[in-house]
This record gives sequence, structure tokens and C-alpha cells, in this order.
Amino acid sequence: MGNEPNKSKLTLVVGATDNPERYAYRAAELLQAKGIPFVLIGIKKGKVFGEEILDLRQKPALEGIHTLTLYLGPQNQSEWIDYLIGLGPKRIVFNPGTENPIFFSKAKAVGIEVLEACTLVMLTTSQF
Repeated sequence: MGNEPNKSKLTLVVGATDNPERYAYRAAELLQAKGIPFVLIGIKKGKVFGEEILDLRQKPALEGIHTLTLYLGPQNQSEWIDYLIGLGPKRIVFNPGTENPIFFSKAKAVGIEVLEACTLVMLTTSQF
């Protein structure tokens, strides 16, 4: 079935927050519910479902990232693009409002799958 948890899809939630009103928080909540491992990174400190939000400004070395789901608007992406691509994700999900042609083309140029989609919808409909 498509509902089987996929442990190989380690997902980096970029722009994570401990504010339950935000979509990044809801994405972490759904990832947890679906049994998909995730790492949180952002500029705000906090914990979400027992997971510490890593400091994006420190550009931590991360390995095994399959999917990067983006919750940073294009105006806040430029200084992180090379770092995020350098993490070597297999795909990047540009959630509504995060679309960025420069980031798209740089990611595609190194063979990363680029999706303009909504992580929440993908998870809810088992398309993640």
C-alpha cells in the first residue's frame, strides 16, 4: 500500500518553527504521523515533537537527506541556496509561496528533482 512509512525519505523541513499556526509546523506534524523521519532547520530556536530546530545560520552538515521541503519565501532564500543544494537532496518541494526560478535552475542543473507542490497535500494523499 502507498501508506507504508518510508524510512528512506529523510526530510529536511527548511523554515521550521514551533508555531502551530504555521505550515512548516503542520508539515512536521504530518511527517511524524506518517512515520517519515525528518530534520528541522530554521532561524528560530525551538523544539517540535521532541526534535530540536537546527540553526540554519550555522549551515550544519547533514547527511542522507532525501527530500527538502521549503517554507522560506524567495526573498529569504538567496544566502542558503548553495548550502541547501550542497546537502545533496534527491528532490526539493517548493511549497506555495516559495517558488524561485534561480533556485529551481540551480537544483535542476545538478540533477535534483524540483516540485512546485504542497507537502501537506502530498502527505495527505500518499503522494509523498
